[in-house]
Amino acid sequence: MKEDKANKETAAGEGTLTEETAMEMLRFVFDPELQANIVDLGLVYGVDVKPGGDVLVRMTLTSPACPYGPTLLYQVRQALKAIKGVKEVDVQLVWDPPWGPDKMTEEIRLELGFDI
Repeated sequence: MKEDKANKETAAGEGTLTEETAMEMLRFVFDPELQANIVDLGLVYGVDVKPGGDVLVRMTLTSPACPYGPTLLYQVRQALKAIKGVKEVDVQLVWDPPWGPDKMTEEIRLELGFDI
C-alpha cells in the first residue's frame, strides 16, 4: 500500500499534464467490487486535457445501478486533481456504448474469469 501511494505521488508530480498522465493516475482508481482499476476494466472511454488545465473524462460504469458509481466518480476527480497543473475535472457518465467484458484488458478478463 505504501508503494502504491509513492507510485501515485510520482505519477502525479512528474512531467506535464497530458492525457497519458491522466490515464496513468486513473489506474489508481479501483472498482471496489471487481478489485481492478477502472482503466483496465474499460470503464474510461476517453480523457481530454484542455488548455489551461481543465480535464474532461468520459466514462461508464459496469451497470447503471452500480452502487459504487458516486464513489468512483469522486475518486476519479480526486485522482486527477492530484496532478500538477489540473484546474477543473469534469466527469461525464456515458452509457453508449454499453460496457461489457469485451472492454476489459485481456489480463483482467482472464483474472476475473471472463471467457469471451
